[in-house]
Amino acid sequence: MKHLLTFTKTPWVAILVAAIGLGNYGCSDSVSISAQTVEVPLSSLTITPGTLQPSFSSNTTSYAVDAPTGATTVTLVATPKSSTTLVTIDGAIGTQRSISLGPPGSIKIIPIVLESQNGLTSTYTVTVTRLLSNDNNLSALSVKANNAAQPLVPDFDANTLDYKVDVQTNVASVTITATKSDPNAAMLIGPTTVPAGTNPGQALITLGSPGTTTPVAIEVTALNGIKKTYNLSIKRLSGDNNLSALNVSLGALIPAFAAGTTLYTIAVGTNVTSVNVSATKSDPNAVMAIESVTVPAGTASGSAPNLPLGAPGSDTPVSIIVTAQNGVDSKTYTVTVHRAASDDSNLSTLVVTANAVAHPIDLNAPPPYTINVPTNVTSVDVSATKSDPNAVMAIGSVTIPAGTASGSALNLPLGGPGSDTLISVLVTAQNGVDSKTYTITVHRTASDDSNLLALSLTAATVPVNLTPAFDQNHFDYTVEVPFGIFEVTVTATKSDPNAVLSGSVPDPGIGIATGQATISYIFLPPPQISIIVTAQNTTTFKTYTITVNQSPPLFP
Repeated sequence: MKHLLTFTKTPWVAILVAAIGLGNYGCSDSVSISAQTVEVPLSSLTITPGTLQPSFSSNTTSYAVDAPTGATTVTLVATPKSSTTLVTIDGAIGTQRSISLGPPGSIKIIPIVLESQNGLTSTYTVTVTRLLSNDNNLSALSVKANNAAQPLVPDFDANTLDYKVDVQTNVASVTITATKSDPNAAMLIGPTTVPAGTNPGQALITLGSPGTTTPVAIEVTALNGIKKTYNLSIKRLSGDNNLSALNVSLGALIPAFAAGTTLYTIAVGTNVTSVNVSATKSDPNAVMAIESVTVPAGTASGSAPNLPLGAPGSDTPVSIIVTAQNGVDSKTYTVTVHRAASDDSNLSTLVVTANAVAHPIDLNAPPPYTINVPTNVTSVDVSATKSDPNAVMAIGSVTIPAGTASGSALNLPLGGPGSDTLISVLVTAQNGVDSKTYTITVHRTASDDSNLLALSLTAATVPVNLTPAFDQNHFDYTVEVPFGIFEVTVTATKSDPNAVLSGSVPDPGIGIATGQATISYIFLPPPQISIIVTAQNTTTFKTYTITVNQSPPLFP
């Protein structure tokens, strides 16, 4: 070279300022400033990739450039003001050249020498620093348990730092695999160091007990020293599907509650139609269903109110299903609620029907219950309705079973006129213990029949004709017996056996269907026999009269 810089007519003060400026800038960031123009100047200077610092000026001869860490080369274009100027870039002639860079963190000083035709020279210097990497990202992250991938929530994204992973109860450890975006970055997976140059990195992480969460930090340090931390929260799901408490209103569990016992019974009164069931999970993060009521994870206790029971005497099962946090293990507790059988042994209606006429019994009135029927009624029908259809009812010999609300017994025979017939209706409650007997007294009215069915007379064993012939509605008769007959026999038959015969006939045979009376009679004219028939009701009677005439003697 012939000249670096050429100074003419320059005061010494300017030279001193220029010298001070060169000393302060140094090698990489130096800027050469001349009080006059550079003798062999550039008209432009560019570098790709990168930006000159300071901006290009033909009088500035020293520049600094920060190249990206991924740039392995830079391209310089140096254009002289004079087309006749010879340009040499890093020792090679040409106005454009691609220059190889060292590894990240290295510095490359690139000289640019210009030489004019008359032998003058100028030198520009570009100091290129290949920056250290600032890449502290992960490009992939996975968690495996028992060689099976476990889903990250949310899905992996290099810009997302926080993740959750749920693993099953039986998983005691997981393997975390992390891949650095820049293999030369350093990484920590929990306590495990993954050095620069190793990619991906793995770490075996021991988890806490079921139901606990194990935090794992993954720290990535870029070559430039800047760190980024990814956080994993690994939850080992609980397998606890137990209850810690179980209660049913209006009764005590048999046996007493224990978490390991799943079958229970409880007895309630017959008047109980519903129960409330409440339960507490051993693990609040389990899910519980009490029949149709769901108690979600995070809520420790819950209840199902007013669960309907079956009919008295029935068993109603109530299920409590506990599903562990892991969603796999579940347990069903069952409480069988026994509703006591009914003790209702009452009737709601009771009716006696005679000759198509109904006679309802007033069950609100105290017994006895008595029904009067006409004397001509020989049978009755009895119908009844149970207060509880599940009771059993017997009307006489007719049984109405449980489940049938009403029933009847037909043509129950009555005693004779004037008699009382007892009819029983027995109601046995569903519980088989309580019972009640309803007794109906059916009184058949006494007969008013005061008629004779037949009437005849004999004289000394010889029948004698009545005049007129017998008719029960005719009451006066005459007979003629031969002279010398002093004894006649009268035979009378009552229409109603329960009527009473009386009158001039001794020993009339009360209550006997055919009453026969023998009459010894010494005639004292006018001889007359009276037969009185008194009906069963004692208020109705009839008198039949026989006038006995004796024929005159044959010879005077």
